[in-house]
Amino acid sequence: MDDLDLRTRNRLATRAAISAAALRLALENGPENVRVAQIAELAGVSPRTYNNHFSSREEAICAVAADRGEQVAAALRARPGDEPLHEALVAAVVEVYAAADPDRSIIRMIASNPSLRGEYLKAMAEIEPPLAAAIGERSGADELSAAVLAASAVGATAAATGYWLRLDDGTPYETVLREALRQIGLGADS
Repeated sequence: MDDLDLRTRNRLATRAAISAAALRLALENGPENVRVAQIAELAGVSPRTYNNHFSSREEAICAVAADRGEQVAAALRARPGDEPLHEALVAAVVEVYAAADPDRSIIRMIASNPSLRGEYLKAMAEIEPPLAAAIGERSGADELSAAVLAASAVGATAAATGYWLRLDDGTPYETVLREALRQIGLGADS
């Protein structure tokens, strides 16, 4: 992120603050009871600024998922150049998704609300293009191969999250995520 100009950093920080406020209010009050004015006030921005970043409260609540595509792509680009692609991809995904166990209450809220679930699926689809671009840059893979690998990694991550949520037995998310990535041929024993 060091190569981003001040304006871009400020825009990203504002977007993150709005998203965090929306998520907090949705957890406290239920997503259907959250209003743009409340989100803007909690984030310390005007409703107009909110509307410059998000078109709906559902989009703001699920923005953390959409923003992960660039984060995983950046993490992949930052991996050592001599590291095999599959190992680098697992490390990048784990770095972004498993820095800490996800918040089960957030996942349950999104999974139980049809409008949030739809926005979450849209956000997950937005992760694939930047990740595919980073895979292509790193490996020289053709566009289709990079897109398939990115989609596989995103799908495995979604499956791992759902499975981990159902486990609810103390198993660390990272353990489940690594196993899901291994199942698609990424990681140890692949």
